[in-house]
Amino acid sequence: MPSHHRRTRTHSSGRIRVVEEETEEDSDLAKKSKIMVFKSMMSSTKLFVLVLLCMQNTMFTVLRRYSQGVLKEIYSKYEVLLVGELIKFVYSAYKISSELSQGEKAVPKLRYLLKRSSKMAVLACIYGAMNILSFVALRNISAGMFTVFAQLKILTTATCSSVMLNRSYSMTKWRALISLMMGVLLFSEPIWNRDDNSKNPEGGNVMLGTAAVLIEVTLSGFASIYFEKVIKTDPEQLGIWERNYQLAFGSIPIYVMFMFWEDGGIAGYFGGWSVVAGILALLGAAGGMLVALSIKHGDSILKTLATTGAIVLSAALDHYLLGGPLTNIMCIAGVIVVISICNYTFDMSPPEAPLQTEPKTDKPDEEIALTKASVKF
Repeated sequence: MPSHHRRTRTHSSGRIRVVEEETEEDSDLAKKSKIMVFKSMMSSTKLFVLVLLCMQNTMFTVLRRYSQGVLKEIYSKYEVLLVGELIKFVYSAYKISSELSQGEKAVPKLRYLLKRSSKMAVLACIYGAMNILSFVALRNISAGMFTVFAQLKILTTATCSSVMLNRSYSMTKWRALISLMMGVLLFSEPIWNRDDNSKNPEGGNVMLGTAAVLIEVTLSGFASIYFEKVIKTDPEQLGIWERNYQLAFGSIPIYVMFMFWEDGGIAGYFGGWSVVAGILALLGAAGGMLVALSIKHGDSILKTLATTGAIVLSAALDHYLLGGPLTNIMCIAGVIVVISICNYTFDMSPPEAPLQTEPKTDKPDEEIALTKASVKF
């Protein structure tokens, strides 16, 4: 029989006594659980995908800054995104065709996937709505205000994960996410602390702009968890290439619509393109595939951590390669971001279980035993 350790704590009123029992066997199980969680977090595939995603985001950000900030190229960003989706669509179709079993034909398979792409079409529409909301927000509030509100995506993703996937996060993880949000906010200080970015657009409706950006960050968190839920829990259990194929199919008409809405931009339809723009389109296509892989092998929060880490890395490269800003505040904020990511990733403690008390009885000095609820970790 395992030995028992009993700890007793008495409430200041003397009426409620909390009794907690913990066995050595429970302690051993907790230790084994922590080791399993740590091994899961350090999975080579998961780490590899997350590092790749971080590097892709970094390269995309720095190259875009070089393209539009240094070379002053004037191509339409929606055309770049459209070409990226076309690349993803064609490559995913090729991968699906190459992995078919003997005797199975590619065309019927691809046609079947398009007919079953309604869930990914919903996701594409959400992304389109987020683009429109960003446009509305920036027409009515300053870029500084927009940047501040945009950091709430970290918390909306975690909240949607708790609600939609019934996940439980420890207080350490929640604190890490909050400090991560504050770190990113401080890191973007050169954007929201500039005089020209702190003024709202003339004639803008601040209430409308604020509502638009809040809806956008909420949709961002919802979209991330919705994508994860479809990938991991859908009865069809389609692979990553099938889902990317479906998502690209739903996204193409969205970006075509934005391209016509923008009327081709300054340079006209497909004007102002260069080798750098082509590389950006390739990186954009790779990013979409890596996001799906990171969610399959990890989760949406880890994907968010990877993209957040890319903000710091890309800013450092932007400073040393392109002469971008890197203030003392940004350096401190970068350290906060890195520490927050480590605190979240390597936290192995289960969340604190709330004490559950029985209803009061007529006996004033009755001892009420409380036990810790089991926690899914």
